[in-house]
Amino acid sequence: MIQSIARQSVVIKCNLQASIMMGNYEFYYAAGLAYKLTGNMATEILQPQQLIEEVNRMLADYMTDDVREQHLIRMLKDYEPDDKLDEQMRELFQEGQTEQHLWQE
Repeated sequence: MIQSIARQSVVIKCNLQASIMMGNYEFYYAAGLAYKLTGNMATEILQPQQLIEEVNRMLADYMTDDVREQHLIRMLKDYEPDDKLDEQMRELFQEGQTEQHLWQE
């Protein structure tokens, strides 16, 4: 249930270009999307601080005209993760990387 709520929250925020990321569950799903959008595939799931650094590195040169992607990037760049990582966050990251229905609520 947490996974579907976190996914839906990120999708709605990007569709509306409103709000900020509120926690590591949203962050891990959004980070997975960032990997997908930039054509990268993670071989391991990083700790939160390592992941935000890697995501920011990947997004540094990523350009898009899609306003939803632009909002996703803004949310990721503004987010400061705490150091919590659990199995649901790992699953959310994988879901983001393999998302087939981008931006569908």
